[in-house]
Amino acid sequence: MKKIISFLFLVFIVKLAAYCQHDPQFTNNMYYKLGVNPGFAGAENAINGLILNRYQWEGFKGAPKTLVFSVDAAVNAFGSPGGIGLNIVSDQLGFEKNTFVNVSYAYKKPLSFGNLGVGLSLGLFNKSINGEWEIPENELGIYTQPSSDPAIPQGEISQMAIDAGFGLYLSSNHYFLGASLTHLNQASIKYADLASTYLSRHYYLMGGYNIKLADPLFELRPSFLLKSDIASWQLDINANIVFDERFWGGISYRFQDAVALLMGMEMVNGLRVGYSFDLVTSAIGRYGYGSHEIFISYSVDLERTRSQKYKSVRFL
Repeated sequence: MKKIISFLFLVFIVKLAAYCQHDPQFTNNMYYKLGVNPGFAGAENAINGLILNRYQWEGFKGAPKTLVFSVDAAVNAFGSPGGIGLNIVSDQLGFEKNTFVNVSYAYKKPLSFGNLGVGLSLGLFNKSINGEWEIPENELGIYTQPSSDPAIPQGEISQMAIDAGFGLYLSSNHYFLGASLTHLNQASIKYADLASTYLSRHYYLMGGYNIKLADPLFELRPSFLLKSDIASWQLDINANIVFDERFWGGISYRFQDAVALLMGMEMVNGLRVGYSFDLVTSAIGRYGYGSHEIFISYSVDLERTRSQKYKSVRFL
């Protein structure tokens, strides 16, 4: 336990000293594309709402916790088809809490091989630090005192910055492919006389394909998400099997970090719930900590009447 505490505390210090900021990660990334790619807004020609909660390294005090609320819709604006979106994310890690809100607009262009969305996001990013966070008790049941490091404020302080993103999203009934950037402007955050930090630009590449199996009730949906801030990178490889366009289960591998199980179902008329469990394969996994993620979403196709049987646009 002491080794884990020391390691995480060192990570917190290094994050301040290295002047960077990492985006939260999600195992169910194939169901939450708007968070990293504004070009996705309106891509499914419906109103989509999602609430997602992630508990990383569950059971460890001070471990990351992330809550997401997201909604997007297809619209006709400026005389052409497009999409709008809203993201509200709260991400907490030890004595650091990040909250960001952004809105997205995507211009949609029909092509012979799919629909292309060109999107831009703009919003506010708030970073707060509470230096009075205490390191959890050790195996002797003794709490240590808050850090006296002068680079860490004793008390809560926060700063806000304008944040922007850009994305391209190409999709059809059979595949999707996206490329995007978050923290496009790399906004800086400075805490008075303390160390500064900035929102490091992140680059994303995503893709997926729907493969019909011999039994027409089953469909295989492999996908991937590659993320990099140039200094490091992370790759998620996913595969879900969907039954009757309503039930799914699958597996995901995050390179040198975790293996995850995914499952979920569409309950009725576009209401869905999903769950994933990460079995950590990195060094911290030796201590038995896993990560949980649960989401609930709802999709409304505005072109259908309420009396018609609903078929989720997510399962075309």
